Amino acid sequence: MSMATLALFLAVPSVTIQQTPEGPKLMRGNAPYSVKGAAGDDSADAMARLAKAGGNSIRTWGSDKIGEVLDRAEKNGLTVTVGMWLGHKRHGFKWDDPKALEGQREMVRKTVRENRQRPGVLMWALGNEMESDGNDNVALWKEIETLAKIVKAEDPTRPVLTVTADINKERAQMIMENAPSLDLIGLNSYGGLPSIASRLTEFGWKKPYIVTEFGPIGPWESEKTPWGAAVEMNSSQKARRYEQAYEMMAKDRRCLGSYAFTWGHKQEETSTWFGMLLPTGENTEAVDVATKAWTGKWPANRSPQIEGYRGPEREVVPGSMLAFETKASDPDGDKLTYQYDLVLESTDKKSGGDAEAAPNRLHQAVGDSKIALKAPTAPGTKFRVFVTVRDGKGNAAVANLPYRVK
Repeated sequence: MSMATLALFLAVPSVTIQQTPEGPKLMRGNAPYSVKGAAGDDSADAMARLAKAGGNSIRTWGSDKIGEVLDRAEKNGLTVTVGMWLGHKRHGFKWDDPKALEGQREMVRKTVRENRQRPGVLMWALGNEMESDGNDNVALWKEIETLAKIVKAEDPTRPVLTVTADINKERAQMIMENAPSLDLIGLNSYGGLPSIASRLTEFGWKKPYIVTEFGPIGPWESEKTPWGAAVEMNSSQKARRYEQAYEMMAKDRRCLGSYAFTWGHKQEETSTWFGMLLPTGENTEAVDVATKAWTGKWPANRSPQIEGYRGPEREVVPGSMLAFETKASDPDGDKLTYQYDLVLESTDKKSGGDAEAAPNRLHQAVGDSKIALKAPTAPGTKFRVFVTVRDGKGNAAVANLPYRVK
């Protein structure tokens, strides 16, 4: 290492994982650092809101425009787990193509070399669920080992991890045997999160981990209607999932922190499934729960809570009037307003979090806790009826029910 490179490293806080009698500890500089993070929107406004809520870190999936992301993060006192996107088979990447692999290695090398002097970099993350699509094999994990060594050669002062879609015994074994240079693992886990700790113990996993995505159970894990529409939790039910996740992670000494998903909103099955914020910008109860986990205190003004949302039977008569009733409350006693949206069921459903187009809205109405809406007239039409409950203070609750016209 040249003296110039060494000087760069000395100018930024090193990040290490230290073994202590209490378990592994993430250290940034000379101070313990617990990752209180979220992943999603990395705009300036989103980062400012995250910092205000008590978060201290964001995670990216790729490194495009990472310099600009780091600028915004550092301005808001946030660190970044810098993701470097690795190819997926479903997108046409060939893991047996030497030229493609060399290009990927050079991307990793360039990303680390160009950003290793940035104080906002917390860790380097190799890929995101690239083992999906039948690509979970020894050759993949040997290549991850090659990439991990490249990262460590370019920046020996920060940990390197890879990010997988949850974990099973075979995958854990392959990673342990073929990618020993990884300092920890990042796990995206939803319905399986409550059993992560016990499963890792069962699999013989010895290193620490970080939960790189978590939130409500995903559409792939949820109850389905007879026509295949996934039934979504309401925002209060989702908040309980976040709350339970934080409690579970706090009990496992191997867990160095987490990134809640998603900070912002995202069309995936629906426009509200994973969003901790609504498309219209309001915080949901999940933000309240995260704030409590991060700071030990509830926010000054909390989100409305949905206790129930009822409608007719799921298959409806063409053009019939549909009655809905919402039971909601507000912890602060704020006056609530109710908005109802009749939206076509999404027909652009993807896998692995790939971008989806939002379906059309057919009707919107503002009312109170009870309302009647007219069903579409075309037989076979699949749709959802959303209710959004707002407190007028920047907070909201949301729920929806799926339907089909007979």
